Amino acid sequence: MSHESDSEVLALHSIRIQGGPGLSDIAERFDLDYHFVHDYLQHARDRGWVAPYTFAGKTSWSLTHTGKAENERQLAAELDDIGARAAVTEAHATFLPLNSRHGQVCTRWQIKPTPTNPLAFNDHTDVRWDNTVLRALVGIARELEDLCARLSEVLLRFDGHATRYRDALNHARSGDHAWLDSPDRASCHILWIQLHEDLLATLGIPRGTDTSA
Repeated sequence: MSHESDSEVLALHSIRIQGGPGLSDIAERFDLDYHFVHDYLQHARDRGWVAPYTFAGKTSWSLTHTGKAENERQLAAELDDIGARAAVTEAHATFLPLNSRHGQVCTRWQIKPTPTNPLAFNDHTDVRWDNTVLRALVGIARELEDLCARLSEVLLRFDGHATRYRDALNHARSGDHAWLDSPDRASCHILWIQLHEDLLATLGIPRGTDTSA
């Protein structure tokens, strides 16, 4: 049976994987009660785990170094309590080559080499080139669904990553290409980063230290 994480763990973790979310974003990511999140943020702030900051009139939240350590402690204890460390470690190993392929495909979305410039910007006038990239992402999305299904069998909070990615990709395939890599929405690029961050935080791996073979 899949384990459902405690609300306190999910509140901190929601901040970690989203990277500066607002209160509503924190609550909605794991379907937490808005009022609970509001109160918990005050508690976490008093403990020195989170800090608010305001930009363009919007208040967002980030984890402090202490908060990041606390979240990783919670996640490590959770993994050991339910005996899921081996399963998540195996899933992470499967993710690494998929992550490398995803990066390569996304690079082809941004760059389309020409005979005189191997790093020429893709102006998206070549429909065939773009469609080839999108088809490759569809294949990666299928593998992502299988991976997240395995993860969510042991930790319910991994459920949703693949669905969100698929929804963003469908928007992009319908012609709204901002859903592939725009930072102003839950684009494919942003969602992929969030899943990677989820795995890193869960296993206590520093970002940038995990690479595929």
